[in-house]
Amino acid sequence: MIVSDLFTLPAFVAYLALGILYFFAFVVTYIWITPQREMALIRDGNLAAAISLGGAAIGFVQPLASAIAHSVNLVDLAVWGLVAWVVQLLTHFALRLVVRDLRGQIENDVRSVALFVAVVAVCVGAINAAAMTY
Repeated sequence: MIVSDLFTLPAFVAYLALGILYFFAFVVTYIWITPQREMALIRDGNLAAAISLGGAAIGFVQPLASAIAHSVNLVDLAVWGLVAWVVQLLTHFALRLVVRDLRGQIENDVRSVALFVAVVAVCVGAINAAAMTY
């Protein structure tokens, strides 16, 4: 039984590696497109920056995990992972339009705004993940 399970190890490693690569690339992209400097803010103890970044990361990982679970091959995963990426970035841009001075509020550690942004990102991620199953 264990020997037969080892035949799937290369696929596991490939899917895991692509998932981790996409995750780190998404976080870097997200940090790059936001006007505030999340990592510097987080290092300085700004909880709002950590909450909003964490929400975006979870909002991206949910559909990415769905894509990993449902994709038929690595190309399929790569395409659906990019869809998840784009949806989450569009969510951020929409939030910047809806929340007045999002940058200033995050920089000023307004946690209620950060929590709202994080919850919206996670909710959109959950809807995105569910939509990918069809």
